[in-house]
Amino acid sequence: MTTGSTTDTSPWFVRPPSTDHPARIFCFPYSGTGASAFSAWPAMMADTAVCPVQFPGRENRLAHPHYGTYENLADCLVDPLMPLLDRPFAFFGHCAGALPAYETVVRLAELGLPGPDCLFVSGQPAPHDASRDRMLTMTESELRAEVESFVRGRGIEPRPDMVDVGLSVLLGDHAAARAYRRTEPVEVRCPIVVLHWRDDPETSLDQLQGWRRYSDSVDFQVVDGGHYDFANAPDKLRELLTCWR
Repeated sequence: MTTGSTTDTSPWFVRPPSTDHPARIFCFPYSGTGASAFSAWPAMMADTAVCPVQFPGRENRLAHPHYGTYENLADCLVDPLMPLLDRPFAFFGHCAGALPAYETVVRLAELGLPGPDCLFVSGQPAPHDASRDRMLTMTESELRAEVESFVRGRGIEPRPDMVDVGLSVLLGDHAAARAYRRTEPVEVRCPIVVLHWRDDPETSLDQLQGWRRYSDSVDFQVVDGGHYDFANAPDKLRELLTCWR
Protein backbone atom coordinates (compact mmCIF):
# COMPACT_ATOMS: atom_id res chain seq x y z
CA MET A 1 0.00 0.00 0.00
CA THR A 2 1.36 3.42 -0.92
CA THR A 3 1.15 6.16 1.68
CA GLY A 4 -0.01 9.46 0.29
CA SER A 5 1.90 12.66 1.02
CA THR A 6 2.00 16.21 -0.21
CA THR A 7 3.79 16.44 -3.52
CA ASP A 8 6.07 19.32 -2.55
CA THR A 9 8.58 18.74 0.21
CA SER A 10 9.47 21.66 2.48
CA PRO A 11 12.46 22.14 4.77
CA TRP A 12 9.96 23.11 7.46
CA PHE A 13 8.86 19.49 7.83
CA VAL A 14 11.14 16.51 8.40
CA ARG A 15 8.84 14.29 6.38
CA PRO A 16 6.18 15.14 3.79
CA PRO A 17 2.88 15.43 5.71
CA SER A 18 0.62 12.52 4.86
CA THR A 19 -2.55 13.01 2.86
CA ASP A 20 -3.96 9.67 4.02
CA HIS A 21 -5.19 10.91 7.39
CA PRO A 22 -8.18 13.16 8.04
CA ALA A 23 -6.35 15.39 10.55
CA ARG A 24 -2.87 16.70 11.40
CA ILE A 25 -1.09 17.93 14.49
CA PHE A 26 1.85 20.30 13.97
CA CYS A 27 4.49 20.03 16.71
CA PHE A 28 6.72 22.96 17.72
CA PRO A 29 10.03 22.11 19.47
CA TYR A 30 11.40 23.92 22.51
CA SER A 31 14.49 26.14 22.71
CA GLY A 32 17.77 24.58 21.64
CA THR A 33 16.15 21.65 19.86
CA GLY A 34 14.59 20.78 16.54
CA ALA A 35 12.06 18.39 15.10
CA SER A 36 14.04 15.45 16.53
CA ALA A 37 12.50 16.33 19.91
CA PHE A 38 9.50 14.39 18.55
CA SER A 39 11.47 11.48 17.07
CA ALA A 40 10.00 9.02 19.58
CA TRP A 41 6.45 10.05 18.71
CA PRO A 42 4.57 7.80 16.29
CA ALA A 43 4.04 9.08 12.76
CA MET A 44 0.33 9.01 13.50
CA MET A 45 -1.91 9.04 16.55
CA ALA A 46 -5.24 7.37 15.85
CA ASP A 47 -6.32 9.05 12.57
CA THR A 48 -4.11 12.13 13.10
CA ALA A 49 -0.79 12.57 11.28
CA VAL A 50 2.04 13.90 13.46
CA CYS A 51 3.92 16.73 11.70
CA PRO A 52 7.02 18.00 13.58
CA VAL A 53 8.03 21.49 12.49
CA GLN A 54 11.72 22.07 11.76
CA PHE A 55 12.85 25.61 12.60
CA PRO A 56 15.76 27.02 10.58
CA GLY A 57 19.22 27.11 12.13
CA ARG A 58 19.38 23.56 13.59
CA GLU A 59 19.73 19.88 12.73
CA ASN A 60 19.23 19.38 8.96
CA ARG A 61 18.65 23.16 8.65
CA LEU A 62 21.81 24.17 10.50
CA ALA A 63 23.06 26.12 7.46
CA HIS A 64 19.85 28.15 7.27
CA PRO A 65 19.82 31.57 8.99
CA HIS A 66 18.26 31.62 12.43
CA TYR A 67 14.65 32.85 12.45
CA GLY A 68 15.51 35.80 14.70
CA THR A 69 12.20 36.41 16.50
CA TYR A 70 9.07 34.43 17.22
CA GLU A 71 7.06 36.92 15.19
CA ASN A 72 9.34 36.44 12.18
CA LEU A 73 9.18 32.68 12.66
CA ALA A 74 5.37 32.80 12.53
CA ASP A 75 5.47 35.01 9.42
CA CYS A 76 7.82 32.62 7.62
CA LEU A 77 5.84 29.53 8.59
CA VAL A 78 2.56 30.72 7.05
CA ASP A 79 3.47 29.94 3.42
CA PRO A 80 4.66 26.34 4.00
CA LEU A 81 1.60 25.72 6.17
CA MET A 82 -0.97 27.02 3.68
CA PRO A 83 -1.19 23.86 1.50
CA LEU A 84 -1.65 21.79 4.66
CA LEU A 85 -4.63 23.63 6.12
CA ASP A 86 -7.08 21.62 4.02
CA ARG A 87 -8.30 19.44 6.91
CA PRO A 88 -8.74 19.73 10.68
CA PHE A 89 -5.47 20.41 12.48
CA ALA A 90 -4.04 21.26 15.89
CA PHE A 91 -0.83 22.83 17.16
CA PHE A 92 1.30 21.42 19.98
CA GLY A 93 4.13 23.44 21.52
CA HIS A 94 6.31 22.31 24.41
CA CYS A 95 7.99 24.84 26.70
CA ALA A 96 9.16 27.85 24.65
CA GLY A 97 7.85 26.15 21.49
CA ALA A 98 4.35 27.08 22.70
CA LEU A 99 5.11 30.76 22.06
CA PRO A 100 5.78 30.62 18.28
CA ALA A 101 2.88 28.15 18.07
CA TYR A 102 0.61 30.77 19.63
CA GLU A 103 2.05 33.53 17.41
CA THR A 104 1.36 31.39 14.34
CA VAL A 105 -2.29 31.00 15.40
CA VAL A 106 -2.51 34.78 15.72
CA ARG A 107 -0.87 35.30 12.30
CA LEU A 108 -3.22 32.86 10.55
CA ALA A 109 -6.21 34.69 12.03
CA GLU A 110 -4.86 38.08 10.95
CA LEU A 111 -4.53 36.80 7.38
CA GLY A 112 -8.02 35.27 7.35
CA LEU A 113 -6.63 31.75 6.98
CA PRO A 114 -7.97 28.62 8.68
CA GLY A 115 -6.84 28.26 12.27
CA PRO A 116 -6.25 25.18 14.39
CA ASP A 117 -9.10 23.36 16.07
CA CYS A 118 -7.02 23.27 19.24
CA LEU A 119 -3.80 24.76 20.61
CA PHE A 120 -1.91 22.53 23.07
CA VAL A 121 0.67 24.30 25.24
CA SER A 122 2.92 22.15 27.42
CA GLY A 123 4.91 23.33 30.44
CA GLN A 124 5.04 26.97 29.32
CA PRO A 125 3.64 30.08 31.04
CA ALA A 126 1.48 32.40 28.96
CA PRO A 127 3.12 34.90 26.58
CA HIS A 128 2.85 37.87 28.94
CA ASP A 129 4.66 35.82 31.62
CA ALA A 130 7.30 34.30 29.33
CA SER A 131 10.13 36.63 30.39
CA ARG A 132 10.16 35.02 33.85
CA ASP A 133 11.87 31.86 32.55
CA ARG A 134 14.90 31.27 34.81
CA MET A 135 16.97 29.93 31.91
CA LEU A 136 16.90 33.38 30.29
CA THR A 137 19.11 34.65 33.13
CA MET A 138 21.72 31.89 32.84
CA THR A 139 25.30 32.59 31.82
CA GLU A 140 26.82 30.89 28.78
CA SER A 141 28.73 28.45 30.97
CA GLU A 142 25.54 27.55 32.83
CA LEU A 143 23.75 26.97 29.52
CA ARG A 144 26.63 24.77 28.34
CA ALA A 145 26.14 22.64 31.44
CA GLU A 146 22.41 22.43 30.64
CA VAL A 147 23.19 21.20 27.09
CA GLU A 148 25.61 18.58 28.45
CA SER A 149 23.03 17.42 30.99
CA PHE A 150 20.34 17.17 28.31
CA VAL A 151 22.57 15.12 25.99
CA ARG A 152 23.49 12.74 28.83
CA GLY A 153 19.81 12.44 29.69
CA ARG A 154 19.28 10.98 26.21
CA GLY A 155 21.90 8.30 26.88
CA ILE A 156 24.68 9.97 24.85
CA GLU A 157 28.07 11.05 26.15
CA PRO A 158 28.40 14.68 24.98
CA ARG A 159 31.36 15.45 22.72
CA PRO A 160 32.72 19.04 22.81
CA ASP A 161 31.78 19.64 19.16
CA MET A 162 28.24 18.36 19.80
CA VAL A 163 27.89 20.65 22.82
CA ASP A 164 29.24 23.62 20.83
CA VAL A 165 26.58 23.16 18.14
CA GLY A 166 23.83 22.67 20.71
CA LEU A 167 24.92 25.73 22.66
CA SER A 168 24.98 27.84 19.50
CA VAL A 169 21.38 26.86 18.71
CA LEU A 170 20.30 27.45 22.30
CA LEU A 171 21.89 30.92 22.42
CA GLY A 172 20.08 31.96 19.25
CA ASP A 173 16.77 30.65 20.58
CA HIS A 174 17.28 32.38 23.93
CA ALA A 175 17.96 35.67 22.16
CA ALA A 176 14.57 35.28 20.47
CA ALA A 177 12.95 34.44 23.81
CA ARG A 178 14.48 37.50 25.49
CA ALA A 179 13.26 39.75 22.67
CA TYR A 180 9.71 38.40 22.85
CA ARG A 181 7.21 40.80 24.41
CA ARG A 182 3.45 40.47 24.41
CA THR A 183 2.11 42.57 27.25
CA GLU A 184 -1.55 42.40 26.17
CA PRO A 185 -3.08 39.00 25.38
CA VAL A 186 -4.73 38.48 22.01
CA GLU A 187 -7.48 35.90 22.29
CA VAL A 188 -7.49 33.04 19.80
CA ARG A 189 -10.69 31.52 18.45
CA CYS A 190 -9.74 27.92 19.22
CA PRO A 191 -9.73 26.12 22.57
CA ILE A 192 -6.43 25.99 24.43
CA VAL A 193 -5.39 22.88 26.36
CA VAL A 194 -2.69 23.68 28.93
CA LEU A 195 -0.58 20.69 29.99
CA HIS A 196 1.21 20.67 33.34
CA TRP A 197 3.76 17.93 34.03
CA ARG A 198 3.25 16.81 37.61
CA ASP A 199 6.97 16.41 38.41
CA ASP A 200 8.14 19.49 36.48
CA PRO A 201 10.55 21.47 38.71
CA GLU A 202 10.59 24.39 36.27
CA THR A 203 6.92 25.33 36.02
CA SER A 204 4.10 25.07 38.55
CA LEU A 205 0.43 24.77 37.73
CA ASP A 206 -0.12 28.25 39.21
CA GLN A 207 2.41 29.71 36.75
CA LEU A 208 0.33 28.42 33.84
CA GLN A 209 -2.90 30.16 34.84
CA GLY A 210 -2.18 33.20 32.65
CA TRP A 211 -3.35 31.22 29.62
CA ARG A 212 -6.93 31.80 30.82
CA ARG A 213 -6.73 35.22 29.17
CA TYR A 214 -6.00 33.83 25.69
CA SER A 215 -9.21 31.97 24.83
CA ASP A 216 -12.76 31.70 26.09
CA SER A 217 -12.15 27.94 26.32
CA VAL A 218 -9.07 26.95 28.33
CA ASP A 219 -8.68 23.48 29.82
CA PHE A 220 -5.92 22.52 32.26
CA GLN A 221 -4.66 18.95 32.30
CA VAL A 222 -2.09 17.45 34.69
CA VAL A 223 0.07 14.71 33.18
CA ASP A 224 2.37 12.38 35.12
CA GLY A 225 6.05 12.93 34.42
CA GLY A 226 8.76 15.56 34.33
CA HIS A 227 9.46 18.50 32.05
CA TYR A 228 11.00 16.46 29.22
CA ASP A 229 8.78 13.39 29.42
CA PHE A 230 6.59 14.71 26.61
CA ALA A 231 9.30 13.42 24.24
CA ASN A 232 8.28 9.84 25.00
CA ALA A 233 4.62 10.49 24.07
CA PRO A 234 3.20 8.81 27.19
CA ASP A 235 -0.26 7.27 26.95
CA LYS A 236 -2.03 10.12 28.77
CA LEU A 237 -0.52 12.66 26.40
CA ARG A 238 -1.48 10.62 23.34
CA GLU A 239 -5.02 10.37 24.67
CA LEU A 240 -5.26 14.15 25.08
CA LEU A 241 -3.77 14.82 21.65
CA THR A 242 -6.35 12.63 19.91
CA CYS A 243 -9.51 13.83 21.68
CA TRP A 244 -9.68 17.33 20.17
CA ARG A 245 -11.57 16.30 17.04
